[in-house]
Amino acid sequence: MGYEELYKEAEKYIKELFKDDFGGHGADHSLRVCRNAMAIAEKEQGCDREVVMLAALLHDADDYKLFATENNANARAFLLENGVASDRTEDICRAINSVSFSHNKGKAPDTLEGKIVQDADRLDAIGAVGVARTFAFGGQHGRPLEDSVKHFYDKPLLLKDLMNTDAAKEIAEERHAFLENFLRQIEKELQE
Repeated sequence: MGYEELYKEAEKYIKELFKDDFGGHGADHSLRVCRNAMAIAEKEQGCDREVVMLAALLHDADDYKLFATENNANARAFLLENGVASDRTEDICRAINSVSFSHNKGKAPDTLEGKIVQDADRLDAIGAVGVARTFAFGGQHGRPLEDSVKHFYDKPLLLKDLMNTDAAKEIAEERHAFLENFLRQIEKELQE
């Protein structure tokens, strides 16, 4: 199956898989991560674009916060069904497994593809979309507004300095500045 066909099948798969998710980890998030990842991949020499694309689209298909799967079962099922070779499947799953902030604290991925997908996912956690996703997730999980604000200090504000690629670092600067401005404003309003 060709690159474009694989993309279309993966898009269809994640839209079905996340059809009931409204907490910031839905198919729209995976599609943004894929767009970010492909933009970063354009500027990185020697990366495997197909691995980047599939890892980005499938990176949340087995997220422990969303699914009770093991060993990337959902991603592997999709890849097997679509004829992706087993060695490629391992490369894709390796990249997927290097994305999680909580599971990989302080550890950069050991492949360029993993670095790109991790950066792309982290970019979607900062800036205006990151703010919206934080509150969507908080609302879906019954988290009070103040706790969602506190979350920004636990993760999103740290991400700018954890980017792996130069392209992501550049994008992160602007999004981080937006996040800082937003936090100043919301904290001011919460204290009025």
